[in-house]
Amino acid sequence: MAVTRVSSRRAFELYVSRIHWTVATKELKDYFAQFGTVRKCLLPVDKETGFHKGFCWVGYSSEEGLRNALQKESHILEGVKVTACFK
Repeated sequence: MAVTRVSSRRAFELYVSRIHWTVATKELKDYFAQFGTVRKCLLPVDKETGFHKGFCWVGYSSEEGLRNALQKESHILEGVKVTACFK
């Protein structure tokens, strides 16, 4: 049963790429929260450089939040268009 629960949580994750290096986790979470309740925002950091890797996962608490984010034609953060998709 625990596996089912994990699978359903992952179902509401948005993959975001092409994130400008100046964008922080809080900015991503705040931006994507306009579409629904954000459960998590994971922005991996390169251990050698200390900068994030330019992509993240945004986890919504419901399918509706994910759908709302995917329906928006483009997402612009810090003047840069990021790519958002369901993976």
